[in-house]
Amino acid sequence: ERGSHSESVTSAMVIKTETCRFSGLRIYPGRAVKFVRTDTQIFTFLKSKCRTLFNQRKKPAKLAWTALYRKQHKKDATSEVTKRKKRGGKATLSRAIAGASLEVIQKKRSEKPEVRQAARDAALREVKERMKKVKDTKKAASKGGKKGGKR
Repeated sequence: ERGSHSESVTSAMVIKTETCRFSGLRIYPGRAVKFVRTDTQIFTFLKSKCRTLFNQRKKPAKLAWTALYRKQHKKDATSEVTKRKKRGGKATLSRAIAGASLEVIQKKRSEKPEVRQAARDAALREVKERMKKVKDTKKAASKGGKKGGKR
């Protein structure tokens, strides 16, 4: 049916905006001041105020009205909330452990698994032989000192 407005479709108009290279504020179409440097780098500014301050080599972090200042001085509450969510785990730092220097640890870490396995097997074999020797000496000592018979 024509004329019935029961289904109202609202669609927001999408406008392509740029950000000012100095202030960090949004630039809407028809508002930008462009500056092309001799090395062909293009800078887009919101207004001539931003362009002149940029040309004077002023730091945007020191001007209270710029986005960079607000970010550095934690004035924006929304970015603070997102920062808290992003916080991740600490990066692991390799340090020397008591009994082994950092070079030794790095060398062991870089050696091939086959070499590492062979070294582990050799150490295990040596420990087993030592344990067997101790067991044999204990057995020999207990046989020699023991008197036979029941009480």
